[in-house]
Amino acid sequence: MARLADDDIQDFYEDCYSPGADGEKYRRWRELGAEGKADHVAALVARAGLAAPETVCEVGCGDGAVLGVLGRRGFGARRVGYEISSTGVRLTAERAEVDEARVFDGATLPDVDDAYDLVIATHVLEHVPDPAPLTREMLRVGRAVVIEVPLEANLSARRPAARAASEGVGHLHSFSRRAIRSLVRDCGGRVAAEVLDPLPREVHRFGAQTAQARLKGDVKWALRAGAAAVPPVGERLITMHFAVLALPA
Repeated sequence: MARLADDDIQDFYEDCYSPGADGEKYRRWRELGAEGKADHVAALVARAGLAAPETVCEVGCGDGAVLGVLGRRGFGARRVGYEISSTGVRLTAERAEVDEARVFDGATLPDVDDAYDLVIATHVLEHVPDPAPLTREMLRVGRAVVIEVPLEANLSARRPAARAASEGVGHLHSFSRRAIRSLVRDCGGRVAAEVLDPLPREVHRFGAQTAQARLKGDVKWALRAGAAAVPPVGERLITMHFAVLALPA
């Protein structure tokens, strides 16, 4: 799949959350990923020394999986989701843990300044044509902002198969840690805490049906965990997930 054109983005994400032949598989994948993303959110809040948030907003909430996990963990008293896909908003609104879900234009949020204790955007900015305006909006409406992205500026991600897979899920940018830190700073924020994650064993085993496939996942997990133990080296070799908690500068 070629890189998404701006005019195709809306339809692409409507299709992502519509029922299909692999709908159940993708739903389980999103639920698995949501556990790790929620772990990162909680860890960042703790590392930054912030009080537990009362109001939580997720920008680009998809089908609400992350908000659902946070709600089941008792994280936040009120949880709100924004998503450009009306299908995603409908699925989010069906979750008991979500208080409100809204469609938005992908760039502006109809909220007053400091409307939320915490705004989160997990694996969103790599899908946005211009991440800076949305980052400024999140810093405007949130007293604190969590941003998570895959770090795809590395040797592994440059392989033709990896580039095709990235484009196939709508990635428009290949970020480095430096790029995310610079983005936050240029948008009027400062990074107060960071998490770098090579992803857990369960992610690498996802979909494995045989002992051989599970072993392959275990080996991949072990190799990636070893590379991640030396972040400057790991970041150049493999794709890891990077999350920051940003505060207004």
